Amino acid sequence: TARGSRIDPLKPEDTRNGFRVFEINAETGENLGRLNMLYLKKSIPCYYLVYVEVASPFRRKGLGHRILDYFRDFLIRKSAVGILDNIIPEEDPTYTIYFKHAWEPVDAIIGERPSNGETNYMVYIPPKFQGRDLREPFLKILYHLDRKRASIDMRDNEMMVQSTITEFKDIYSALLTYFDRDLSAGKRTPFMRFMFTRLVTKFIAFRRRIADLVGYTGGDSLEQMVLDPQISILPAQSYSPSTLQGTASFVAGDTRLWEATPLELKKNPAQFIQGLPNYRRPSLLTWLKEKGKPYDEPLTIGELLDIGFDPTRLKEITMAGEEYIFERVQARQLTEILMKKELLERLGKELSGTKVRNARLRVNPPILIVRDRGNGYVFREKIPAIHWEEAMEQIQAMDSLRQMNNSMNIKSLLLSTVRETGRILETLLDGDERTLLDRMAYFVSWDIPSNRPGLVIDFTSLYVESVWLA
Repeated sequence: TARGSRIDPLKPEDTRNGFRVFEINAETGENLGRLNMLYLKKSIPCYYLVYVEVASPFRRKGLGHRILDYFRDFLIRKSAVGILDNIIPEEDPTYTIYFKHAWEPVDAIIGERPSNGETNYMVYIPPKFQGRDLREPFLKILYHLDRKRASIDMRDNEMMVQSTITEFKDIYSALLTYFDRDLSAGKRTPFMRFMFTRLVTKFIAFRRRIADLVGYTGGDSLEQMVLDPQISILPAQSYSPSTLQGTASFVAGDTRLWEATPLELKKNPAQFIQGLPNYRRPSLLTWLKEKGKPYDEPLTIGELLDIGFDPTRLKEITMAGEEYIFERVQARQLTEILMKKELLERLGKELSGTKVRNARLRVNPPILIVRDRGNGYVFREKIPAIHWEEAMEQIQAMDSLRQMNNSMNIKSLLLSTVRETGRILETLLDGDERTLLDRMAYFVSWDIPSNRPGLVIDFTSLYVESVWLA
């Protein structure tokens, strides 16, 4: 399919977002990928490469290189320069793809300019412009891009959301076809439940992420993802069946605590952990109350979609009278989590006794890390706090908390404390550690049973009891 594909150009008037598009299409008409670009009417002819995408089943087959070759030839024919923002991380194996196609950093043309830390512009100079002084034209192009970038990103985001929804729907249809025989026979195999659960949890994560995209306003586009009733009622299963399992392994942490854990946890971590009660976070308890659903009743795949997050990702356990949390993560995240564990343990010692706006600064590093059936499981102490974003959501959603916020301005208090914590930590870290800090989570003190913020009120001030870094 990839070998027999062709590249078809589309004019801006033929696309929904006004971009000029090169599509990679199979002989059967299936779309394999696309390149989106925008013509900039500046002092020299210029095309801004907005985005290159290749459908996931056809990646690593040379299609990305092929469409970049086509784009380069297009620029030569049009006697136009090209510019793009290389957002690929340097550690990614595909980071050098543009260098291989004769693209170069824009600094090589204009010299160094103040960086905002968010752009990595590269340019392609066709033969017609080789040897010419292009500094001034490119400065004008960059100035124009900086002004119009938000508008361009809005159009790009709209396109990305639409294409991703289409991809989710295609995968869902493929799964229905694959499991058609079992579904027709009324079977609910563990593998079927696992595959549909995995699809839905990834869709939920996507739905939460796009809320932060520039220009995304929601609408009914995400409602296109509708589950058939026979899929919606399937019990959720977050780990792969035993036929696909690898060898369970202890990754890192307190070995004595690991030895003290139940034997079944050591023998079959994934199954044991997923059988534990879900962590009773306020947003889950609120949903259960609204639906009249018992806390200990297993959740279905359709209910995960309705809740809007995956409650099965966090599990509670009590050992020797102490309460702990298991967090399920992707196995590929374990390397970063080990680095965060080391950093958190160091910060815990260095920042002992530190206060931020009177709130105590604390850390909650992983105690144990286990790997089983394609997942990692991170074991931490259960703390009297919730993620600061969930705290904001609860204040917005609960009448009693809204009234409290109106009189005490709690949202502003929590937000300013978390932001100040981040600023203080940034001054202490640099390089790779600052990158890790960007991926840390902030938790604020919260009385979970009563669903109220953990505040301290004295004669002169109001402040959060603690801010936790995890």
